[in-house]
Amino acid sequence: MKELGQKDGMPMQTHLQKLRALREDNDLTQEQVAQVLGTSQTMYARYERGANELPLRHLVTLCRFYNVSADFLLNLQTDPRRKRGQAALRDGLPKQRFP
Repeated sequence: MKELGQKDGMPMQTHLQKLRALREDNDLTQEQVAQVLGTSQTMYARYERGANELPLRHLVTLCRFYNVSADFLLNLQTDPRRKRGQAALRDGLPKQRFP
């Protein structure tokens, strides 16, 4: 799979690689993560491979389960911790406003 970019000379992980790394770092099987999502191991394996898109509801569940932000999982930030309130303000919010 083609890398999306580089950070500090190291290739950035894709969101698929991060899904697998989070699972493996937590010593979980695909079956165990599938149970958390309420799906089958086969379907979860397809998400991890990129054969099927991960539904938004599963993305939210996985972010809560692993205690990481969706921005981290989707490569929009490199820090896995979720930022809220004052921490988000201190680190700067996007300048763009949405309707």
